Amino acid sequence: MLDRQPPHPRLATAALRRFAALALARTNQYGLRTITTPGLVAAVPDERAGHRPSISPPAVRMIDALTPETVEPLLRGRFGRPLVYEQTCESTQRLLGADLPEGAAAVCDEQTGGRGRLGRSWEAPTGTAILCSVLLEPPAERVVAELTLVGGLAVAEAVEEATNLAAQIKWPNDVLVNRRKVAGVLAEVADGAVVLGIGLNVNQTREQLPGDAKVAAGSLLTTDGIRRERAPILGDLLFRLEQAYDRWREGGLDSVYDGLGARDFLRGRRVLVDGEVGLGIAVDRQGRLEVEIGGERRLVESGEVLFER
Repeated sequence: MLDRQPPHPRLATAALRRFAALALARTNQYGLRTITTPGLVAAVPDERAGHRPSISPPAVRMIDALTPETVEPLLRGRFGRPLVYEQTCESTQRLLGADLPEGAAAVCDEQTGGRGRLGRSWEAPTGTAILCSVLLEPPAERVVAELTLVGGLAVAEAVEEATNLAAQIKWPNDVLVNRRKVAGVLAEVADGAVVLGIGLNVNQTREQLPGDAKVAAGSLLTTDGIRRERAPILGDLLFRLEQAYDRWREGGLDSVYDGLGARDFLRGRRVLVDGEVGLGIAVDRQGRLEVEIGGERRLVESGEVLFER
């Protein structure tokens, strides 16, 4: 009779990951979504529209952290090395010193002075979002403003991987799922380098999202009712950003345009540009938004464009 030996730890871990990739989420009588992830089975409130639990659910504890010890084993490339983490900070951009290498990233669980475009604040309850900045050193011949779209493409791909839902890019810097903004991207020049800031709503409930935003806000949780660990999403996002950035460095926006064009949210939609109603045509290969207003084609290089829901 042969002795049965326990599986090697690495093989066991790989098996768990394969199992997690095939796991399904289901709603039980408590109105909870049952989710299987490597090393964790969790039941979380179903936040999908129209669903309310019929009875009080049992207490649920979920493991979620963005510390280097959690994130670094999930990194697949050079981005995120090193990873600077603070539980609370004014802005992750301020955590990235000029002495750090390209690809260094900073994350926090709570940001007290986060900013979006046009000086707007970006806030999220502690531990619910991915708040991240990445240090970049693009070639002088590249247009820095294009990095907002490059970052948006990486975020959209990471969101699609996490949710199995289509994500779209609203020019110039928003990522939408089901017409709701789940992420924003902002590129800023600092000390001769570029800091790309990313805010991705992961586990906010509807009550925790801003209700007065010009583009209706959402999170991955409110999209499909699943509460997720943020570290795997961050690891995947940094890898996709590295890939998109490297292509952009070599070939400009044209080298990532297929991914952008396929996710162009404003294409064919009625839009409002500087108070004038028009039709969104497309984001062109120089990162400008082409619109048609009064039968005339225009190229918009900056500003805010609203759309009809």
